[in-house]
Amino acid sequence: MLEARLLIGGLDQAASTGATYQRLNPATGDAASVAAAASLADADAAVAAAHAAFPGWSATAPGERRRLLLKAADCLEARGPEFIAAGIAEAGGVAGWYGFNVMLAAGMLREAAALTTQIAGEVIPSDVPGLMAMGMRQACGVVLGIAPWNAPVILGTRAIATPLACGNTVVLKSSEICPALHRLIGKVFEDAGFPAGVVNVISNAPQDAAAVVARLIAHPAVKRINFTGSTKVGRIIAQQAALHLKPVVLELGGKNPLLVLDDADLDEAVQAAAFGSFFNQGQICMSTDRIIVDHKVADAFVEKLRIKTAGLRAGKPGQPGAVLGGMVDASAASRVGAMVADAQARGATLVCGGAEAEGNLLQPAIIDHITPAMTVYQEESFGPIVGIIRVDGDEAALAEANASEYGLSAAVFSRDITRALALARRIESGICHINSSTVADEAHMPFGGVKASGYGRFGGKAGIAEFTELRWITIQSGHRHYPV
Repeated sequence: MLEARLLIGGLDQAASTGATYQRLNPATGDAASVAAAASLADADAAVAAAHAAFPGWSATAPGERRRLLLKAADCLEARGPEFIAAGIAEAGGVAGWYGFNVMLAAGMLREAAALTTQIAGEVIPSDVPGLMAMGMRQACGVVLGIAPWNAPVILGTRAIATPLACGNTVVLKSSEICPALHRLIGKVFEDAGFPAGVVNVISNAPQDAAAVVARLIAHPAVKRINFTGSTKVGRIIAQQAALHLKPVVLELGGKNPLLVLDDADLDEAVQAAAFGSFFNQGQICMSTDRIIVDHKVADAFVEKLRIKTAGLRAGKPGQPGAVLGGMVDASAASRVGAMVADAQARGATLVCGGAEAEGNLLQPAIIDHITPAMTVYQEESFGPIVGIIRVDGDEAALAEANASEYGLSAAVFSRDITRALALARRIESGICHINSSTVADEAHMPFGGVKASGYGRFGGKAGIAEFTELRWITIQSGHRHYPV
């Protein structure tokens, strides 16, 4: 069984109360990990440690911050097998998914290392004689990162990499579902030799989450918050941050559409749709939830997608022929299965797959002819199902794409790039890919959504803007005249 203790001020320690909680393996029901259940006092201590470390870290030369971040990337890759084992045990996915997590997370650290010398300002022309005016970016202070379980290495690392590059110190609040995996991220920074208190990691029992997060947000030393997770919780985070006038970056849910126009390369569209819909059992914020396909090619597209999906089987870790893994727990599989059953009861056609979950396993399903009356039309599924909406023409496809409260990722398939780009520019989403899947990520790209999918951006120079303060500083040369 894995163990997750708190990392506070460079010390590996139990919760101050001695409390712990267990995370069960979703495939076997056995105990996967035992984690320290932080108290409010532990939350205060983590922020205090980060606050105490901030002056030294923010004054650290960019070259040294770069060196340590590059070292952390190497250390993360070296612990790859541990991350994979922890991910399988705590969150139920397949080894390949967590291996991909390690690769991209290491890339995020290397991209963050490259940013340390790009935290630049500008000289701004002034109308005042002899005045030099500058816009300067400086580290904010303590950054609180709250990471989810579904892409745990990627999103746990993303929550802290750019803040560190900018000279901030961090507190990572781990997911209650994968505390041991998120604690491993803390070990990576210990391995790399980061100064004590620069990176702190705390875990909490599920029933304590609301109180611990509220305490962390309210702490005066916390200057920025970033949260990746559900829109429901994101709204609460935003409200609490607003009470304290603290900026927050929110990357929330998605109901991501993939548009297949009448001139699309159907074979390419099918490959992208299957990957986007079912990779990691559909438990990705960018997963393809809706396929909006022109009537002229709908029958051919759906048949090709059915054949592709029939070859994708979900199974327990290591099961022969299992390309997909289990969902995060049995209740999640049952919830998604119920969405399939609801759609069938309201007139949709189940093309393949089924509504019956076996523990945390649910086979990938295609649901054709979905309508607004169905739960699967409105709500993010976060599971291995995808709905088909048939439309007549580009304007109808656009209207369906925008008929959602969410706006994270989207995709358009067409052989006419000008036509596709015109549509892409009108889709209400933070991200849109032409002739590619809705699921894509690169460490240096501006990543984030609009509408109920959140606000703010991770990645590259966009991240610098989120995790620094822009200050106006002037230097007066010679005499300055004042009217009084």
